[in-house]
Amino acid sequence: MRRLIDILASFIGLLVLAPVLAVFCLLVWLQDFHGPFYIAPRVGRDGRSFRMVKLRSMVIGADKVGSSSGNDDRRITWIGRLIRKCKLDEFTQLWNVLRGDMSLVGPRPQVSWAVKEYTLVEQRLVTVRPGITDPASIVFADEGDILTGAVDADLLYSQIIRPWKNRMALLYVEHGGVGSYLWLIIATFISAVSRRTALDMVHHQLKRWGADKTVLEVARRHGPPPAAPPPGAVDVIGSINRT
Repeated sequence: MRRLIDILASFIGLLVLAPVLAVFCLLVWLQDFHGPFYIAPRVGRDGRSFRMVKLRSMVIGADKVGSSSGNDDRRITWIGRLIRKCKLDEFTQLWNVLRGDMSLVGPRPQVSWAVKEYTLVEQRLVTVRPGITDPASIVFADEGDILTGAVDADLLYSQIIRPWKNRMALLYVEHGGVGSYLWLIIATFISAVSRRTALDMVHHQLKRWGADKTVLEVARRHGPPPAAPPPGAVDVIGSINRT
């Protein structure tokens, strides 16, 4: 059922968004005369790699520095800031949904070095098809703001976002069904209009799945998320290996 919805929704979405994406593709190309798409290698279901399509928001070669970025990252181009604000770089991933690399809802796909850092508990995340949105995508929609000013955005991400993001993603993997799949799609659209309403929806869903009090508190997003060990670990990440 979910796969059928994925196919229909991604096909219709690409048709509807094609004119808008075409205009932004032209703008991206005109700024530096390089390709408008960033083909991002990611780890998918069962650990298989795939090529995720994103509308390019950074300068060429930006991924050689790191995969995470704050809103003040100098690698982001002027048109890239608008692309990120409108989430247009996410809409191009509908192509991956249509192909079957991704689903509309599922844990966000990660780069290979990040998956290599996963604990045994977190490895459960790569047993399912990754998605465009999930509970954590709504809770951390302001990820760029959280990482703004970070000396090492990848490290800060691993310390204060990864622990909570993956806990929420694991809850979806363990308890998510067709109902919550549809619920999260609706919540994602609502977040564009009222983030607080969408956060309340996610909080309600996480509570139904039996999330502990710390996860529920972070999901409310009344303040910045605290540093914590990732699922399955006892210590906060102190360093990362990008190889």
